[in-house]
Amino acid sequence: MKHKLLFPLFLFIILVNYAAFAKPDINDGSKAASIFTKNINQNFINTLPFAETTDYIDAKRGFIANSSNSKIKSISGETVWDLNRFNFESAPTPDSVNPSLWSQAQLNNNTGLFKVAEHIYQIRGFDISNMSIIEGNTGLIIIDPLISKETASAALKLYYNYRPHKPIIAIIYSHSHIDHFGGVAGIIKKADVIAGKIKIIAPLNFMENAISENVYAGNAMSRRATYMYGAYLPANDKGLVDSGIGKTNSHGTPSLIAPTKSISKTGTKMHIDGIELVFQYVPNTEAPTEMNIYFPQWHILDIAEDATKTMHNIYTLRGAQVRDALAWSKSLDEVLDLYGNSVQILFTQHTWPTWGNDKIIQQLKDQRDMYKYIHDQTLYMINQGYTSSEIAEKITLPSSLANKWYNREYYGTIKANSKAIYQKYIGWYDGNPVNLDQLPSNIASKKYIEYMGNDITAIINKAQNDYNNGEYRWVAQIMNHIIAIDPKNVAAAQLEADALEQLGYQAEAGPWRNEYLMGAFELRHGLGKMDLLTSANPDVIDAMSLSQFFDNLSIHLNANRAANKKITINWIFTDLKTTYAITLENSVLLYKKNYYNPKADTNISLSKKELHKIILNRPNLINEINNKNIKISGNSNKLKELLSLFDQFNIKFSLLTPNQ
Repeated sequence: MKHKLLFPLFLFIILVNYAAFAKPDINDGSKAASIFTKNINQNFINTLPFAETTDYIDAKRGFIANSSNSKIKSISGETVWDLNRFNFESAPTPDSVNPSLWSQAQLNNNTGLFKVAEHIYQIRGFDISNMSIIEGNTGLIIIDPLISKETASAALKLYYNYRPHKPIIAIIYSHSHIDHFGGVAGIIKKADVIAGKIKIIAPLNFMENAISENVYAGNAMSRRATYMYGAYLPANDKGLVDSGIGKTNSHGTPSLIAPTKSISKTGTKMHIDGIELVFQYVPNTEAPTEMNIYFPQWHILDIAEDATKTMHNIYTLRGAQVRDALAWSKSLDEVLDLYGNSVQILFTQHTWPTWGNDKIIQQLKDQRDMYKYIHDQTLYMINQGYTSSEIAEKITLPSSLANKWYNREYYGTIKANSKAIYQKYIGWYDGNPVNLDQLPSNIASKKYIEYMGNDITAIINKAQNDYNNGEYRWVAQIMNHIIAIDPKNVAAAQLEADALEQLGYQAEAGPWRNEYLMGAFELRHGLGKMDLLTSANPDVIDAMSLSQFFDNLSIHLNANRAANKKITINWIFTDLKTTYAITLENSVLLYKKNYYNPKADTNISLSKKELHKIILNRPNLINEINNKNIKISGNSNKLKELLSLFDQFNIKFSLLTPNQ
């Protein structure tokens, strides 16, 4: 039938890049730490102030209770979070984990309900982020409801087990990353928001950034996130121990309900249920849009994710827009000016709080200076002619900053952050014409092997000797050239896996450890055991604007198939009383909102709700047309032709070998 036309729209999938959607704890065949790795890890014990135990006290402070049920499950019965998964971390530091990261992992494994202060509670360890609960006179304000509906619901249940059962009257999203809004539909109903019973407050441009960061490059980000968060690593001393800023991501059901109030200016005040809130608007810091919250009557500051107990990412390994280290530093300086004289408690959306004005001021100053130092010294070396990789090898923090536990490289690293600053100011090109148009890796690798004599066995033997001498970075690089041209070379793949594994054991940063160990896992087992999933989630799709829908649809256009085609279609949305005129020409899909093209090839009339049903539930389109929910007029073949030009992205692309 000619009306079987909209099925290609199923290719439009919302990809949530934080949640790895993994089936974890596959046996990965890991090996022991080498003598070189043991020595490197021992050096951390000798050079850092491990005798200092303040963080161990603060991470447990205010503990009330944990859930009696360790497994949080989805409606289908799948375990999406296990509170006991990391209990092995109570043991002494193993050889296969950097002792600094092991300490951070132990601190992040303090889970349950905590009292921060009178009126303020947190649920920690139920996801990678914290859910904060503010008690008003009659109701609750929830700040950042985790990633998944299941974990957020379980967190709220734990709170209600020990505190009065007040209703939620407001939700605050501190910023636009999914671990700070994804669980919202697990604790409130959208109907209550629409009815005005619950406010949702977020920084300006929250929706635009939440959608663009999680969708437009979502397929690649989702794939890369499996590495960054160790999605398939077993939770043990040779696998996943921590992400540095929290344990890892839950893999339940993400959601999104659009804000009802935007904060666009520092100093904005709100009074909710007897509580005064003063907002500091800090865009282009840890997220493109972000805000901090001060509670003046209690002298308590929620600093969102701008000053956690770790160096943070100026660039995140899953892939995202580079963050502004200078703006970040200035925002912390502004915090000190605004609240430094009065703040007594500092809490964040990850890790644990800080109590006491002197300690808070010191932490804020040190983290301000850390981001400013990396920014300024990267530019200092840029202006001396150093390249991105050269700067990354040279730059180090001064000991006055580096020896502070909250400045350690548990999540972000100075190497990656300096490269991010280089990218922001200079871009990818290092100024050397040799690098202006480099050969792609599949061709270059072949030439490297040719120049080495084409004797693969001899090259592997040399690399094995280098491995035996602890030269793991070099071995991984050389073996990657071999598998780039011969992906089935088991000896090269196994040696590269061994080298990556040792690098992972040495890494202080949780994401770096996960990246290395996931690379080793994939080299040993391939992609076959990875059940990589995407999420076409109704809440997220419903929150998108039609403009965002069509922007994303255009990303799926196959330019080669679209060559020399010219198609115009009017999309008439009956419920919103708006029309989108779509034009395909020059292999580019364009649209005009609130415009009807009188010369269009085809007109399709439907509601936004029907569009969502088609995407999510794949109904029989003929039935929809027979029910008069969708009407098509004009040349319906043109609609069919247009929809045949879009591709669905395959999430199982390789990160270790060239994609042809």
